[in-house]
Amino acid sequence: MAALSWLWAEGEDVLLRLHIQPGAKTSGVVGAHGDALKIRLAAPPVDGRANALLLAFLATTLDIPKSRITLLRGASGRAKCLRITAMSSVAVAQRLQPDQASGAE
Repeated sequence: MAALSWLWAEGEDVLLRLHIQPGAKTSGVVGAHGDALKIRLAAPPVDGRANALLLAFLATTLDIPKSRITLLRGASGRAKCLRITAMSSVAVAQRLQPDQASGAE
């Protein structure tokens, strides 16, 4: 697997660097955005709704409970850093592939 600048292992955990696009029509993984992974969210950046949807989206996509996802930085901005506990970086990278139907941005 090629090195991904937006994902790295730390012990048994994986850290993710994300760029979030709130207010999109649909939620989905877009792909690399500089040194981050861009994710669209169909929630406005109001009252923590986008953050809540991000955690739910990642939990569903990664097939893990939300309790294993921690927002480390970026609660009020588009740039975020998250920790995924007890999951390999290979498994995370495989499950966070850009949406096939979304096309290039």
